[in-house]
Amino acid sequence: MDVSSSTRTESLRPIQWPVVVVGFVLIGVGSVALGVESWRFGVLFVIGALLGVSLYHASFGFTAAYRNAISKGDISGIIAQLLMIGFAMLLFAPFLAPGSTFGQSFGGTVAPVSLRVAVGSFLFGLGMQLGGGCGSGTLFTVGGGSTRMVVTLLAFCAGSFIGSLDIDRWLEGPSLGGISLVREFGALQAVLIQAGILALVWWGFRRWAGDRPQRPIWGDGLTWRQLVRGPWPLLFGGALLALLNWATLMIAGHPWSVTSAFALWGAKAWAMTGWDPASSTYWAGAFRQAAIERSVFQHQISIMNIGIILGALTSAGLAGRYAPMLKIPFRSLAAAVIGGLLMGYGARLAFGCNIGAFFSGTASFSLHAWLWIVFAFAGTWIGVKLRPWFGFSD
Repeated sequence: MDVSSSTRTESLRPIQWPVVVVGFVLIGVGSVALGVESWRFGVLFVIGALLGVSLYHASFGFTAAYRNAISKGDISGIIAQLLMIGFAMLLFAPFLAPGSTFGQSFGGTVAPVSLRVAVGSFLFGLGMQLGGGCGSGTLFTVGGGSTRMVVTLLAFCAGSFIGSLDIDRWLEGPSLGGISLVREFGALQAVLIQAGILALVWWGFRRWAGDRPQRPIWGDGLTWRQLVRGPWPLLFGGALLALLNWATLMIAGHPWSVTSAFALWGAKAWAMTGWDPASSTYWAGAFRQAAIERSVFQHQISIMNIGIILGALTSAGLAGRYAPMLKIPFRSLAAAVIGGLLMGYGARLAFGCNIGAFFSGTASFSLHAWLWIVFAFAGTWIGVKLRPWFGFSD
């Protein structure tokens, strides 16, 4: 079935009004309740919900995009990501260069170019092909009703927590330190350097794709009906994700991130067994210990993650596609557990996932983000080859 036929089929599904109402009510009540605590919390919750809507309606995932490029030569998802990164870096540059504007401080996502990033991103890339979703993909598919991805999310949290406990062995590994292209060369030069890298990556994937069929990144455009119910063109979804990442920077002072919240959720669960956070190097600091003691609704990244789930839930209802299934084949379930553990552990080593380390890292002009994607793609390649072992046909 071609894309246009698929789109028409999806549009015939009736709206699931109970799901939509529940989603809207939870988003509305949550934003007001969080806004009473802090206006930033309320706004970030809404931004998270809008991210969930964008991810779901555009089916904007990193996992399938990389797999399609490897197995089918369809690079449309990757091209959309390159354009998204280009737009985001143009939005970020004027604010990251001075460091503060109108009294608000802005800090980009800059991490060391190091062995731990290489190892962690490789494990993450491998894990996301088994788990079935990346950091953001896991959240929006959980919200969309995938019971299998609930298992992936639980394993993701467990792996993130295990990675945080094992961080000591990686602290002294080879590292060049954090390298910001803005700090090294200035904003304009940094934009030009990364634009050149994006163009080179685009050229390389175009050569790889050859004459093989591609999914249109804009398709037939976007009608008002599609705007509400989906599906959205990839390009539109990518542009909104870049804009919402910039909005996160404006409100929170830092770019969009996902997986540190997973580690926190795992730590909170383990603390119920009597574990002492002070016994861990990662959790011993006052800031992280306080995060364990406080509610998740006082943690910005957790707030946004919950918003993403609810935004995707609402979108699934509008699309008429919310249909949880309890029966999960054993091999698929095993892949979800293994993939989630690998992604969680890898994300802690690599200073984040495809969002925090790669998307927000490139938008912040951090060199570690490019190291991240090289090794994540290598792990993805192996993960794609392993998928048939777990019963996946693609």
